[in-house]
Amino acid sequence: MPPYFYKKRKRGAVSMNYSQAVNWIHSRLKFGIKPGLERMEWLMNQLGRPHTNILVVHIAGTNGKGSTLSFMRSILQEAGYSVGTFTSPYIETFNERISMNGIPVSDSEIAQLAAVMRPLVEKMEEELEESPTEFEVITAMAFYYFGSVNKPDVLLLETGLGGRLDSTNIAEPAVSVITNVGYDHMNILGDTISEIAAEKAGIIKKGIPVVTAAENREALTVIRQFAAKQQAPLYELGNHFSAAAKSRGEYGEIFDYAAPSLQLTSLMTNMKGRHQVKNAALAIAALEVLPLSLSEKEIREGIRQSSWSGRFEEIISTPKVIVDGAHNTEGINSLIDTVQRYYGDKIVHMIFSALKDKPYQEMISLLSEASDSITFTSFDFPRAETAENLFKAAKVQHKSFEEDWKKLLLQKMETMREDDVLIVTGSLYFISEVRNYCRKNFLEK
Repeated sequence: MPPYFYKKRKRGAVSMNYSQAVNWIHSRLKFGIKPGLERMEWLMNQLGRPHTNILVVHIAGTNGKGSTLSFMRSILQEAGYSVGTFTSPYIETFNERISMNGIPVSDSEIAQLAAVMRPLVEKMEEELEESPTEFEVITAMAFYYFGSVNKPDVLLLETGLGGRLDSTNIAEPAVSVITNVGYDHMNILGDTISEIAAEKAGIIKKGIPVVTAAENREALTVIRQFAAKQQAPLYELGNHFSAAAKSRGEYGEIFDYAAPSLQLTSLMTNMKGRHQVKNAALAIAALEVLPLSLSEKEIREGIRQSSWSGRFEEIISTPKVIVDGAHNTEGINSLIDTVQRYYGDKIVHMIFSALKDKPYQEMISLLSEASDSITFTSFDFPRAETAENLFKAAKVQHKSFEEDWKKLLLQKMETMREDDVLIVTGSLYFISEVRNYCRKNFLEK
């Protein structure tokens, strides 16, 4: 990275190491979620509007954002393009939220980026009496990094929450992507599918193409209305492009992709689940819109090599332990379909933990359809529900609870038979902890 971009900003400069930088960023959590773009616009103006200096793919949706982004990144890298990504939340390390070609920025880069941001934040608080949130600070860091420090050929930009008032929505994208629309974050986005879809569709810009895999009729109606109002060309899964799952392979799905300009047969993914076929097709369709050159071979190989941590990911093979960040009802439905598709003949045990603000009673009810036993647990997170409360909410048989998830995980692994499968699911924050613990303590992964 050229360090001079950081050194240029001497006025009000601060010096922080990595730990200090991350602690300062996380200290912004006290400001909560504050929808709106005014603070981001101010920060970008102070930084020279770096967000206008990048070819951006903007991705919103209830589920599938990370997987769709991963498919796009893999294809683009296979074609030799440099690819920046901005994602949330992180699974392994905080740094991965800002990555180049799949490699998270370094600790020193995080410290340097925070050092650029901190005096601007203090200036905003002094002059405007406004305080940017943690997510706004991280988003601003990403725009500065990709727009002024280490510019990629393409930036794949994932929204944090919703779209219309999300801090990423100051971007001027080359294409907008809406994966799907379902019930999540209803306390902020709205109580109906139409209201939630309106928030997601808020990323649609005037004249900018939008590609979607949304299938809900209410959601599609809203997306079509927004696209028409913005005179934005709209491409829909099942209408303008299609994906047909053919069979399941050993490691993932085999499917066909069809669009007027491109037909590909027997594409292979490295991710399991029919929902990943839709995500892969959405990725291909979105990339077709960009002014880039991609060959059939590059698309095939990119799809085959793509992976996404914490999404039906096998982290231990003996006994078989799989983690999946299904944190809402749509995610749970996809998980159930995948479990039945790949392990319908196995004894399936579930470990589940969730946040207090999630519709976990409905999620638990759905999970009971695909499991032989469910054990509830909790983890060290301010919004995590207790294992006992989850247990009490469950109207299912063969249930139990244990507050200590590490103790529970080891107990389950010790008692599993050779053909049993253990699915650890729920909050992505929980999945992240389990995944990292297993990777550190079991040598096979």
